[in-house]
Amino acid sequence: MHDGVELRSAVPTRPDPTALASWRVFLRAHAVVTRRLEAELLEEQDLPLASYDVLFQLVDAPGRRLRMTELASAVLLSRSGISRLVDRLQREGLVIRETASEDARGMYAVLLPAGVSRLRDAAPTHLRGVAEHMTSKFSEDELDALRALLERLCDWPLRNDVSATLDDIDLPQ
Repeated sequence: MHDGVELRSAVPTRPDPTALASWRVFLRAHAVVTRRLEAELLEEQDLPLASYDVLFQLVDAPGRRLRMTELASAVLLSRSGISRLVDRLQREGLVIRETASEDARGMYAVLLPAGVSRLRDAAPTHLRGVAEHMTSKFSEDELDALRALLERLCDWPLRNDVSATLDDIDLPQ
């Protein structure tokens, strides 16, 4: 039982039609919303969604830096994928790589002031898209329920107070 809701006790070898339909609509909704967000960021800001996500993950991290492996997990890219993306962001002057002092083999991606500025410029486009394509479709109670349901799928707890990060970079309201 989870918060008064009876959960399926055994994992079936094959999901039933309702479970499969839920899975398919989850995948479709994710694809539709992320494609729209990507298109808007590219059109208005010339910034891919993955780059925006890296900048946001870094601004939200302690010291605005993350180990490359942590960053790859946070943005759901492979190690080679995150390496190429960080290389591109480094060429653009938005991040730098630093060797980890505690482990010479480890590397950090560190957000630079230009990266904060780039994020600040792109955030209104992204946040407007999130509101238009996702959050405006639900009531506040539905959003709370959706977050609680989806958190069960996550390997680690998400910060609930993202507004603190947004305030830290002085985004327009």
